[in-house]
Amino acid sequence: MTYASSLAPPFGRALCAMITPFTEEGALDLDGAQRLADRLVGQGCDGLVLSGTTGESPTTSDAEKAVLIRAVREAVGDRAALVAGVGTADTRHTVQLTLEAEKAGADGALVVTPYYSRPPQDAVEAHFREVADASGLPLMLYDIPGRTGTRIEPDTMIRLSSHPRIVAVKDCSYDFLGAQKVVDRTDLAYYAGCDEHILALYAVGAAGYVSTVANAAPARLRAVVDAFDAGDTREAARLQQRATPLIESMMSAGLPGAVTAKAILNALSLPAGLVRPPLRPAGAEARAALHAAYEALTAR
Repeated sequence: MTYASSLAPPFGRALCAMITPFTEEGALDLDGAQRLADRLVGQGCDGLVLSGTTGESPTTSDAEKAVLIRAVREAVGDRAALVAGVGTADTRHTVQLTLEAEKAGADGALVVTPYYSRPPQDAVEAHFREVADASGLPLMLYDIPGRTGTRIEPDTMIRLSSHPRIVAVKDCSYDFLGAQKVVDRTDLAYYAGCDEHILALYAVGAAGYVSTVANAAPARLRAVVDAFDAGDTREAARLQQRATPLIESMMSAGLPGAVTAKAILNALSLPAGLVRPPLRPAGAEARAALHAAYEALTAR
């Protein structure tokens, strides 16, 4: 059973891992967040992930995370699903953030594998089950071992799929075979978390994508899945390939996605602002390369 052909994805198909705008003084820019969210939804995003990796979740407070959800909900209403990043290295803290996200109006919670402590798979599974049991929010598991040091192994995901509130996966595992195995054996909605995999995963039954690059070019990425849904696979491939230089510039040039996305948005005079330490803004050379890649994609 594939989401691309038969099921309605729980959070939409085209999701943006939205940056968290800050003011020049480094404070949360709620007005900017509302304007950016409205733009993203207006240009094809039917879901927004708040306070994820790109949203600089390690450097925002619990209170900032909650108020950001409320502000974005006010801006987009029911036009888009809101998925709140709640993952931490501490199960109790993750449960607390999930409950606060639910109260603030989130539609779902993005839960990353606990990092640094590197729990074994039985502990990983217990962590996710405890979070899922704690609230009424559906969960999107976030598999990104390059940052956490720990996989959510395919067999663990298959077991977790039996939980009624574990409904989706954001996949940054770079394990295409493992992803296909879970897509084939469960009804979990798989979302490509790496922009270069949007079409590849979608073509084998993924539900859609959670994209950092969508901060800069939301309509261009939405066009990839729209073309595939229309049956024009050649056009979908062409559009994915056209986005490759920007994807590479933003995601594989040695800078985190929060840094590169904010560099482009600032250049376009869109809400973004500074990144919080330990991240640092992109330098002049990187900004020029990012802007050139953006212009090349959007000029035609």
